[in-house]
Amino acid sequence: MKKMAIIYWSGTGNTEKMAEAVFHGAKSAGADVTLYNVNEFVSNNIDTFDIVAFGCPSMGAEVLEETEFEPVYNDCRNKLNEKTVGVFGSYGWGDGEWMRNWEQDLLQAGALLPEGYLIINETPDESGIENCKNYGANLVK
Repeated sequence: MKKMAIIYWSGTGNTEKMAEAVFHGAKSAGADVTLYNVNEFVSNNIDTFDIVAFGCPSMGAEVLEETEFEPVYNDCRNKLNEKTVGVFGSYGWGDGEWMRNWEQDLLQAGALLPEGYLIINETPDESGIENCKNYGANLVK
């Protein structure tokens, strides 16, 4: 059974809803999944997971949340080489630049992104929740 961590930060609750749906999708695909608010995750534990999914909405000028999320992500980044990783988040403006930049950063770190990234504008609707569940399940495959 694959071990998976889902680590997220959410300001409005939209990315949290996405994280919960990714969790349910991964669990339904047979993974041993743990869902962490970024403040609950100890970055030294990243090596104990086969798969890691990070969730963070677009902030400011399309960047990751800088105070709580980005420091934890940066602590994990150098341990992601050859690890299966997924990234997701919500946005309310822009065109997804923060996610494209994040994806490139992960690829430069050597992470494997078999499902690419998943973004949803504003609050995920029923279709968006299903996309998140499928994203989680596909990361486990």
